[in-house]
Amino acid sequence: MRLGVLDIGSNTVHLLVVDAHRGGHPAPMSSTKSVLRLAERIEPDGRLADDAASALVESIDEFTRIARTSGCEQVMAFATSAVRDATNTDEVLDAVLSKTGVQIGVLSGRDEARLTSLAVRRWYGWSAGRIMALDIGGGSLEMSNGVDEEPDVALSVPLGAGRLTRDWLPGDPPDRRRINVLRDWLDAELKPVAAELCAPGKPDLAVGSSKTFRSLARLTGAAPSGAGLRVKRQLTASGLRQLIAFISRMTRADRADLEGVNSERAGQLVAGALVAEAAMRALNLDTLDICPWALREGVILRRLDADEFDGQLPSLDTGDSEQRPEDDKQ
Repeated sequence: MRLGVLDIGSNTVHLLVVDAHRGGHPAPMSSTKSVLRLAERIEPDGRLADDAASALVESIDEFTRIARTSGCEQVMAFATSAVRDATNTDEVLDAVLSKTGVQIGVLSGRDEARLTSLAVRRWYGWSAGRIMALDIGGGSLEMSNGVDEEPDVALSVPLGAGRLTRDWLPGDPPDRRRINVLRDWLDAELKPVAAELCAPGKPDLAVGSSKTFRSLARLTGAAPSGAGLRVKRQLTASGLRQLIAFISRMTRADRADLEGVNSERAGQLVAGALVAEAAMRALNLDTLDICPWALREGVILRRLDADEFDGQLPSLDTGDSEQRPEDDKQ
């Protein structure tokens, strides 16, 4: 079947159209993005700003039309931390449903980690043994550890690259003293999280997924995207430390000129690198393999595995719908 996956993240709304069938490899057909920066448009009282909500509705309406004209049988729409954390989430989702007929499933952080873990497991296979997976988003850091498709432990902590940039590193370039304080704070925050994550056992393979990890690996010498998905890419702790010393002295505009860094993420690259460094240090990891599959692929794979979703992430038609199920907000 042809599926549309509509990912409403902290920075972008992303429509991925794929041809897929159960037991097969999802084949991407098209990709469309709109940069809304929802996480930066949260008001002091926690509400998503009215203009941001309106922009979201219009983007989803446009992307739904694209999905229909692309021949998608279904559109699966899901939102992560920016929408999840807003105090007016229900109001925003109702506005989307009223205008577009699309129901948005709001993923809990734990479910983000679980679905990403599924994608990573399918990519590397059973022979990889116990896999520890890390994924840095705009609002949160997801982590998992397990030997099966359902991980033994799946965690989410509010240590996303965009969130930390806003809260800690507003300068351009970032203030050196604040970088050092942030490093110490991240170490303290991640110490108990690392203990919980490592409790089931030491991983045979440690993996980083998401655009942040891919960019960091590219900047430390990994093959460019043009080399193909199946080229092995890694991020080392030593390479990451050297990279941080370099990019933390650069302005946002200069970082945007680096190969593998796009303009919408250049501003949060330093914070993302610091989170990656702190996570690897807390987990005693010298190297991460970089997985090209992440949350969106996990959503697709789960859809193909089941006749329908279990309510945590609805399978959504692009036509009208009368009622939105309760969201899982853990």
